[in-house]
Amino acid sequence: MKFQLKRLLPKKKPRLIPRIQIQVRDGKFEIIGMGAWHSYWRDPYHLLLTISWAGFLSLICSFYITINILFALAYWIGGDCIANARPGSFLDVFFFSVQTLASIGYGAMYPKTTYANIVVTIEAMIGLMGIAVMTGLAFARFSRPTARVLFSRVAVITPHNAMPTLIFRSANQRRNMILEAQMRVYLMRDEVTLEGKFMRRFYDLKLLSSQTPSFTLSWSVMHVIDEFSPLYGMTAESLTQTNTMLIISLSGIDETVAQVVHARHSYAANEILWNNQFVDIIHHTPDGHRYIDYNRFHDVLPLDEIL
Repeated sequence: MKFQLKRLLPKKKPRLIPRIQIQVRDGKFEIIGMGAWHSYWRDPYHLLLTISWAGFLSLICSFYITINILFALAYWIGGDCIANARPGSFLDVFFFSVQTLASIGYGAMYPKTTYANIVVTIEAMIGLMGIAVMTGLAFARFSRPTARVLFSRVAVITPHNAMPTLIFRSANQRRNMILEAQMRVYLMRDEVTLEGKFMRRFYDLKLLSSQTPSFTLSWSVMHVIDEFSPLYGMTAESLTQTNTMLIISLSGIDETVAQVVHARHSYAANEILWNNQFVDIIHHTPDGHRYIDYNRFHDVLPLDEIL
């Protein structure tokens, strides 16, 4: 009988996933730390795209000074290896490193030993790669397409064609066109299944008009609350009790840069006003023209005051 001996390898410890803290603030679910640039320290590229411009420039300057100090130390250790540099002067070899890293080459100082030429070769390669990487990162930050879309501070539920309808407003602040704009609205609320399990469920709300060929000025988004709507039979109190939120997602092609842009917004239960109506922002001039008054973009009135 043969026995096969197997080497027992130690089991790898499972990688611990840090707990994610969720809180409800003003009726909205928020993930603590989400969007903070320091949360991407394990993803350097994403970190450099997420960090603020002040932090980005500070990080680049710190890296630039540090790399020059390291190469200056390498030249300084090599002794009198740089022509026209004062012997033992760390400041001279530091500025020689700056000239080498940036491929400036004034010619006043130059390497005169094999050791110095080897260090210069290494620094020149790092300088070329560093310039390419920093240029790409700066271009990526400048070229990121963004949308400047304004959403009304509140949404209202009001009769429209004799049906209760959820309505909110959006406006393009850039005064250009967002082509093939698409609006998606999701309802998110707490539910308990028949088995007694808690879950956070999403519903896709059907809109009267979910897309437009050109989003230029203003857009009133409407969802009819019929028997097929997740809002059917809900009240202001039940929306609050179930921590209901509306998630708005807008996407389209910016006409100026010909790139896809996105915008998002959310409404908590206390930001959904029942039996209110938006103030009309489209007005007519005496000569028959029309204009939009954005000063009253967020204004609403109770239905009893209108009637």
